[in-house]
Formats: sequence, C-alpha cells, structure tokens
Amino acid sequence: MEDQKRVLLVTQEMDPYLNLSSISNITSQLPKYLSDQGMEIRILMPRFGNINERRYRLHEVVRLSGINIMIDEDDYPLIIKVASLPGVRLQVYFLDNEDFFKRKSVFTDDSDTFFDDNTERMIFFCKGVLETVKKFGWPPDIIHCHGWMTSLIPLYLKSTYKDDPVFAQTKSIYSVYENTFKGKPMNNILDKEPVQIDDSNYELSFFEKGDNTGLNLGGSEFADALILGSEKVDKKIQTEILSKNGKPMLPFKDGDDKFDGYSEFYQNLLSIEAS
Repeated sequence: MEDQKRVLLVTQEMDPYLNLSSISNITSQLPKYLSDQGMEIRILMPRFGNINERRYRLHEVVRLSGINIMIDEDDYPLIIKVASLPGVRLQVYFLDNEDFFKRKSVFTDDSDTFFDDNTERMIFFCKGVLETVKKFGWPPDIIHCHGWMTSLIPLYLKSTYKDDPVFAQTKSIYSVYENTFKGKPMNNILDKEPVQIDDSNYELSFFEKGDNTGLNLGGSEFADALILGSEKVDKKIQTEILSKNGKPMLPFKDGDDKFDGYSEFYQNLLSIEAS
C-alpha cells in the first residue's frame, strides 16, 4: 500500500475564521479535497485578534507550548491553539502571540495604515510554522503556502532550515493570488531576518522591495512549484513566473472542479528527485 502523503497547508486566512480575499475560500475547501484523495492534512494559520475564540472553540494545545521565536535579537513566545474545521474532520492550528496578534485589526489600523510591525509579524508566523512542525515531529512531504504572509517559508526551507532532518524530503508549493495591499510598507525584511543562501541562482532582492508583488515573487522564487490561485494575479508576477523554466506550475482554474489536477500535481512534484 502506498504511503499516505503528508501535506501541511499554511494560510494567512481561511473561511469561516477570517475572510479577506479569495484565499479564504480556496483554503477552506482544499483540505477536504486533499483528505478525500487520501492525504494526511494539517493546517496552520495566524490567530488574529478578530477571530472569535469562543464561537469557534479554540483552545490552547499545552503539549506544544514552550516554543520561542527569535526576531532581530528579540524573543517572542509562541502560543498554539486548535479548533475543528466545520464540516470536516480536520483540525486547524492557530499560531498566537500577545504582541503580534491580540489587536482586533488584521494588517491595518483604524485609518487603514499598515501596522509598523507587519514585517515582524510575518517573520514570527513563518518561523513559528516551521518550529511548530518540528514540535509535531511530523515531517511533511509538501508544504503548500497561501498568501504573502507565508512567502518567507520557501526561503527558510532553502536556508535556515535546509539541514533540518524534519524537512529533508519536504517540497514547497506557493500559491500566488491577487495583490491585496499597495505601496511598500514591508521594509527591512532581510535586515531583521538575515539568511544565508548557498545557491547563487536564487534572487533575494525580491524581499527587499517591500511591496505585495515583491513578496509574491520572493515566495515564487524559492518554492519548488507554483499554483496560480487567482485570475487577477499581477501581470508582472505572471511574466516572472512563466519565465522560470522547468519549475512546475498549475494554472488558475475556477468552478466546481477547480481542484482537479491538484492531487496529480502534488504526486508529480514528489516524484522529482531532490536537486
């Protein structure tokens, strides 16, 4: 019998907990589809302050406590909570921290201004995801990232965590969606979180731009495969993605059968020998 493949879904939003863009609908439906295909699924997302813990019955997972995340020489405790995804026998793990996620707004304040610490919040979440997986003791075959807030994960897998045995066989997929913020508010990412890349073929400068397009390009640059998750993906991103010769890519598909091809895409990716 073929081994059950382990797929970690990482997202910045998911229906019904948080609905900001088309990402929330995709990530709420994809787990059931993959589970029905015989895959073992785990889901991680931030526990933003406007997610109603009482309504969705979130509770802390004490056995996963004790993780601390370092950012720019500062140490932040990671709290992990869990809830059951409505209508599906799957659990969603929420990554929380008093400094970063207690506020009731998600990315902007009451005047629609980007929070000054969104860079740190993104770093905390992406590192927190990988540290949580290590705490699980659950080596994923695939990590599928959804949204710009997850864009550092493919980079970490090829730098900070490249020698970690938990991720030795892990392939990453980055789903690219429409831009959801304007300007260049995400600055100093690599200053706060310097990384070492051995392969000169990779381009780090995308993360220095600090805009939505740059983050999506950065996630695309370091992922092993790409999926167009929206028909409104920025044209510059599409041009850059299509120029990446040899990188597996699944085009956007809408409708009731939008996930047709995902399972085969995953299996084909896993069949490619690690470079």
